[in-house]
Amino acid sequence: MKILVVMAHPRRDSLTGQITDAVMSGLEVAGHEAELADLYSEGFDPLIMPPDEPDWGSKDKTYSPEVQSEIARLERNEGMILVFPIWWWSFPAILKGWIDRVWNKDVAYGSRFLKHKRALAIGLSASDGPTYAKRGYDTAIETQIVTGIFDFCGIADGRFAYLHHSTDGGERPAEMIQEAYEMGRAFSDGL
Repeated sequence: MKILVVMAHPRRDSLTGQITDAVMSGLEVAGHEAELADLYSEGFDPLIMPPDEPDWGSKDKTYSPEVQSEIARLERNEGMILVFPIWWWSFPAILKGWIDRVWNKDVAYGSRFLKHKRALAIGLSASDGPTYAKRGYDTAIETQIVTGIFDFCGIADGRFAYLHHSTDGGERPAEMIQEAYEMGRAFSDGL
């Protein structure tokens, strides 16, 4: 299976980058072909401009060359994993902009939907599960991504995984990297 792994962190050598590498290693060990979209290092522009606005009057809109290239990358993969730090109870702006611009009308919703068999969002959190649950942030984030984005765009098997305590140091980073590797290795289980 071809899997697109989208990383949203400004530093490739960050823990998010290490998690991304571990996920990709797990995918490859399981026999998948992993393609990396490192939004920051690729210089992806998250700002939506008129050429990439949804066209409600046409099903045949041609988007900007940058977005057309991203759409092609999205469509040549059968699965997807998003890896990102959780900032202000959501994903980084660059990932939101990528979704806004690329998962566009008649690409991911409208007359056409995404054909991905499974999508997984992996959010790195400096906090812990009880803190997220206390105010409902856990449910809000999962609902936004799994229901509001994945399911809305035709991906029936959308999932969310937290990697909490990302700033704790000690053994935690190594544990998170191992958890991410296992997520990649088991990505297609049950499909």
